[in-house]
Amino acid sequence: MSSLPKIATVVGSGTMGPGIAATLARAGVVVRVYDISDQAIENAKASYAMVNGVLETVGTPKADGGSVTFGTDLAESVADTELVIEAIPERLELKKALLAQLEEGLIGDDVIIASNTSGIPITTMGEGMKAPGRLIGMHWSNPPHLIPMIEVIPGDATDPALVDQVVDIVKAFDYVPVVEKETPGFVENRVLYAILRECLDLLEKGIVTPEGLDACVKWGIGYKLSVIGPTRLLDMAGLDIYKAVSGYLNADLADRKDTPPMIEEKIAAGTLGFKSGGGMYEYDGPEAIAAKRKEIVTGLVAARKTLSSIPNV
Repeated sequence: MSSLPKIATVVGSGTMGPGIAATLARAGVVVRVYDISDQAIENAKASYAMVNGVLETVGTPKADGGSVTFGTDLAESVADTELVIEAIPERLELKKALLAQLEEGLIGDDVIIASNTSGIPITTMGEGMKAPGRLIGMHWSNPPHLIPMIEVIPGDATDPALVDQVVDIVKAFDYVPVVEKETPGFVENRVLYAILRECLDLLEKGIVTPEGLDACVKWGIGYKLSVIGPTRLLDMAGLDIYKAVSGYLNADLADRKDTPPMIEEKIAAGTLGFKSGGGMYEYDGPEAIAAKRKEIVTGLVAARKTLSSIPNV
C-alpha cells in the first residue's frame, strides 16, 4: 500500500506552492492549491504550467490519478484532505491564525499538518493548538520541484509516529527525507547563511569581486559539495588537515551577528535582486532577468540529471 495521501492540500500558492503541488501530483496525489485572492491563483496557475514543463524535461515519472486544482475557498480546498502543507508567508501570527482556522472543524483530527516554514520553530507554531501532535515541519528546498530533499522537523509536541509517517511519504515520491532536531533556521539554511555571511564579508573588504566570488564558490566549493557532502569531504581531506587549517583560519572568519551594511544599503535603495531589476548585480530589464532565470533552471535540471546518476558518495 502506498504511503502517499490520496488527497493533499497546499495552502499558499507563492514561490513554493506550484512546485510542491506539481511534485505530489506527478506521484499520483490529488492536490488542491489554496490562496486568498483570484490574482494569486492566476499567478499560481501560470507558475504550475511552467513547473510541469520543467518536470517533463527532468523526466519525472507521472503516476496515474494525480491532478491539481486551484481555489480561494479554504473549506473546499481542505475537504477530505489527508495532508495539509502550509506554505503561507513567514509570519508567525499568520501561521497560528491558519492553524486555528483549520482546527475549527475544517479538517479531521487525523489530518497531518506539515509546515514548509524555513525557520520558524515548529514548537512555537504549535503553541495553542488543540492537537499539536499532528504538526510537523516539512521544509522543501527552493525550487521544490527540482531539489529532491526535504527536511523533516518535529516540534516538542509532535507525535513521534508522525515523523516516520512523513518520512515514508517523502520517500514515496522519491525524495530524500532528512530528519532533524529543531534548531533556528534548520540545517540547510544554517549552513547556507554561514556561507553567505563569509561571502558578504569578503565582498565588503574588497578581497574579491562578485563575479570572482561566484566562480570560486561554484567551482571550488559547490562542484565538490554537489558530489561529496561536508562530512565525507573531511574524511577525504583528512581530519588532521582540517585541524591544521581551522586552527588559524576559524579565528579570522566572519562572525558578525547583524545584517551587513552592504545589504542594508541596497535594501534602502530599493535594489532587492531579480524582483527590482538589480541587487548584487544589475540586470538590463525584465528580459535579461527572465533569461537569467531560464539559465538557472536549465543548470539545475542538468545538475539533477547528473547527480541522480551518481551513487551516494
